Amino acid sequence: MASWGVPAVGGDRATAIAPTRSALLGLLGAALGITTDNAEKLEALQQSVSFGVKQCVPSSILRDYHTAQVPSEKRGVTHLTRKSELSEAKLNTVLSSRDYRCDGVWVVAVWLRANPQVALSAIKAALEKPVFPLYLGRKSCPLSLPLSPKTIETETLQQALDTDFPPVVSEQSDKYWFGANGFVTYFWEGNATEFDDELTQSYQPWDEPVHRGRWQFKKRTMHQLTLREAK
Repeated sequence: MASWGVPAVGGDRATAIAPTRSALLGLLGAALGITTDNAEKLEALQQSVSFGVKQCVPSSILRDYHTAQVPSEKRGVTHLTRKSELSEAKLNTVLSSRDYRCDGVWVVAVWLRANPQVALSAIKAALEKPVFPLYLGRKSCPLSLPLSPKTIETETLQQALDTDFPPVVSEQSDKYWFGANGFVTYFWEGNATEFDDELTQSYQPWDEPVHRGRWQFKKRTMHQLTLREAK
């Protein structure tokens, strides 16, 4: 399962259909061992990398009616564990509906921007042996399998995203069990004509982190293209 955060209203917590920039930054940060209070290193990582995503199968949606106990008063205390949080004298129950993407398969391309403060070799090594546990959007969504990072050189982003990876069981079984529908969708930032296709659509997600402590994000421009999967 995965949950890619989008703007939330009330008690509903929806999910995007593909990994968001903020979720991917969090995943890389955890792999590299950057703690959430290290604003300098988090910003350096954020300014160093760009992402492209290929959705190989559409995944299915699952909604969870969620209840959670939290301290009734916020006293500027940071709880490092759930046990510590529940030790507060007064607790309150929060109700919400939370959406998850199930059985999704995504290929993610990471490339460096100008003047990067992190190396691709360091990112690859961290994804192979992460410092902190990795999860897909929420801590309740750990990886089903280890990641399979590769360092490659290609002429286009599509070539990078179309890189072959070993199947989980077999190519035929994976497509059956994961529910592949014969189409793939690409999501990328940067040049709208990267794929040179008139069917490219642009949109503006709120997934560029601004302030980690206040959970503030700003809009950015993304592009999307769905194509029939090559045989």
